[in-house]
Amino acid sequence: MIGIIGAMQVEIEGLKKSMTDMSTEVISGVTFTTGKLAGKDVVVAVSGVGKVFAAICAEAMILHFHADHVINIGVAGSVTDKLKVLDVALATAVVQHDMNTTAIGDPLGLLSGINMVELPADEQMTKVMSDAMDELGIKHENGVIASGDLFVDTPAQRAKIAERFDAIAAEMEGASIGHVCYVNRVPFTIIRSISDAEGSSMDFATFAEKAAEQSIRIVIKGLERL
Repeated sequence: MIGIIGAMQVEIEGLKKSMTDMSTEVISGVTFTTGKLAGKDVVVAVSGVGKVFAAICAEAMILHFHADHVINIGVAGSVTDKLKVLDVALATAVVQHDMNTTAIGDPLGLLSGINMVELPADEQMTKVMSDAMDELGIKHENGVIASGDLFVDTPAQRAKIAERFDAIAAEMEGASIGHVCYVNRVPFTIIRSISDAEGSSMDFATFAEKAAEQSIRIVIKGLERL
């Protein structure tokens, strides 16, 4: 069972159009849809914005629907000049940039209890999705994706996250999903279409439609390659 968590309703609705044998269930206010996608058993859902909603969704996918792998699709802001709008960031690892216990001597971003800053994404699925994007001709970069309960929208914020964590993109859910997966020993993959970057912009309605279409193509092509 592969769990797919989307940041935007349009992404999940688009995936559902390609699914068969569907059924739905609501847990903790989140609607989960199970079925078949590209011949694979999947459960898909929109988590809601922020780390807590994302964690709730991921935990339910793992414990209730027994997801063996979790894929998170959505949007992110670029913190590198290598990624422009509608390019894709593919996580090699995730960090929580707003986790800060440095006052007691910890490294910035340390996750107390598991004593890690970077949580590694699944190498095999990352390779599958990277190959899928190469086949589709979608420009992407692999690297650290940083998450926090902060909408990163200034050059100073972008520069700080890039410098502190050697990150390529910043968003609000991926690392909490990674955290839940790590403690449950479930591999995860984080795929983010770039919504904003230095020197490039796009009307959000236009972007959302194009980003959703792109995410759907990537996921389906990746699942076909498994």
